[in-house]
Amino acid sequence: MTFVDEVKNAVTPRAALLVIGVLGLQLLFIASYVGALHKPKPTDVAFGVVAPQQMSQQLVTRLDELPGGPLDPRAVGDAAEARQQILNRDIDGALIVDPAGRTDTVLVASGGGTVLASSLEKILTGVEATQRRTVRTVDVAPASREDFDGLSSFYLVVGWCVGGYLCASILAISAGSKPANRQRAVIRTGVMALYSIAGGIGGAVIIGPILGALPGSVWGLAGLGALVVFAVGMITLALEALTGIVGIGLAVLIIVIAGNPSAGGAFPLPMLPDFWRAIGPALPPGAGTWVARSIAYFKGNAITGPLLVLSAWAVVGTAFTLLLSMRHRPETAPPGPAPTATAPGGSTLT
Repeated sequence: MTFVDEVKNAVTPRAALLVIGVLGLQLLFIASYVGALHKPKPTDVAFGVVAPQQMSQQLVTRLDELPGGPLDPRAVGDAAEARQQILNRDIDGALIVDPAGRTDTVLVASGGGTVLASSLEKILTGVEATQRRTVRTVDVAPASREDFDGLSSFYLVVGWCVGGYLCASILAISAGSKPANRQRAVIRTGVMALYSIAGGIGGAVIIGPILGALPGSVWGLAGLGALVVFAVGMITLALEALTGIVGIGLAVLIIVIAGNPSAGGAFPLPMLPDFWRAIGPALPPGAGTWVARSIAYFKGNAITGPLLVLSAWAVVGTAFTLLLSMRHRPETAPPGPAPTATAPGGSTLT
């Protein structure tokens, strides 16, 4: 047997295509993570300005014209409204000008990401210094001391996502990657639902009562976790039903390669490049991270949109999994030998 024949026996054309696909995923992983995270900088951060009417618009214009466009400033009525808008996650920070003194106040929310809060403080300190003014920083929604850099929400959601697509992958290949008929698809969906509930509760208990990394409602986080795991798991099952084992790679592409770096975990969304900032909220890791932080630090505000995103992934994944299963007829037993009967006198009839 020649060397070429040995290669053909060792690596089938199908295996070669899968290896090429894995190489593509590897390169996309590098490009996505490095592209999103190698040079974070705030851009168009929603920012409030509380100042006397005669200077409010002038200050908004000055902040809007800062080099690089780090802020998207808008006038806010008073300090109480600015605080409420931050807690509602409508803005990420605010400057409150003291017309009677030379020390102004910067409101931030490190619960939404300590890197962003620090960046806002640095930017406003520089701006105020040019006017010979100083600032003091007030954290309206501070991150837990056990939540370094506000990353616990992100890691929690990543764990749920990993569990979702790994469980779905195991279910998909447990019978030798057989296509899911209707009965098999219903069973896999039921198992995925039970696993999601267990994973959601387990993650919430670990991150809250056991480690003390996140405050907020344990049951709220548990419900979020169940939805994240189920959404990721069902979209993985749907992709596998559509494309076979390649669907597992497609799930990795959506969740890991595109979803994780755009989730606003390591760096909040306003610090990501435009492409990742645009896709992040529409993918499960980004939607889940936003809701987890809202539950932990923002009194559960601003979660309707992200929950609808996660629900859409879950519904679409479930619908496609069940619909695609209808393409396959139920498996039937192979035909056996013809039935026999015994005639009177002991002879056999067929």
